[in-house]
Amino acid sequence: MSEAFLRAEMLLGPEAMSVLSGAHVAVLGLGGVGSWCAEALARTGVGALTLADHDTVGLSNLNRQAEALHSTLDQPKAQAMAARVRDINPACRVTPLSFLYSAESREEFFAGQFDYIVDAIDLVSCKLDLIQTALERQIPILSALGTGNKLDAARLTITDIAKTQGCPFARVMRRELKKRGVEHLKVFYSQESPAVPAGDPRLPSSISFVPSAAGLVLAGAVVRDLMGE
Repeated sequence: MSEAFLRAEMLLGPEAMSVLSGAHVAVLGLGGVGSWCAEALARTGVGALTLADHDTVGLSNLNRQAEALHSTLDQPKAQAMAARVRDINPACRVTPLSFLYSAESREEFFAGQFDYIVDAIDLVSCKLDLIQTALERQIPILSALGTGNKLDAARLTITDIAKTQGCPFARVMRRELKKRGVEHLKVFYSQESPAVPAGDPRLPSSISFVPSAAGLVLAGAVVRDLMGE
């Protein structure tokens, strides 16, 4: 094991590090949650990452997204995050996809052979199709339900979607998944009641430390699942 991952190997053991180096994880949505999840996976030694996002880096992303820097403004988020991952771990096999996952792009995306999928997409219709397809193909998936308008990172938790409470996004997803015959799904959400932001109520507010904390916890859950815990 290279010195770069020595500290992780001391904690996880050589067998686990071998599993991680051979794993292929897809992260869809490289905003405040997905970008930090991708970075943590790269820093833990995951061998292959597919990083998907259709957007470009903007000034409003600087407060919370790992790939958002003044030097990366206007770059596709997938490309910017891939470059960051390669700078962290040049041996990581990174596939950036600058596209929006949808039913139309489903087969193109699932042509990849994934060991795990992290769903950090914002759009409900896209999340629903991704989740249902992953479950049908028996690919483990962990779905993030958003951190907008939240301030307390200590209220973040992983649970079954059937057990979520007080989250408007979770309520919508629970209802729509049930229509598709999905009643149980591993999700990550905040138990905190959303704040009411100033300004345009259609635009969610966000802070640096909540989505980043969410991304790191997601990465930890993925690593533990890949290890078989």
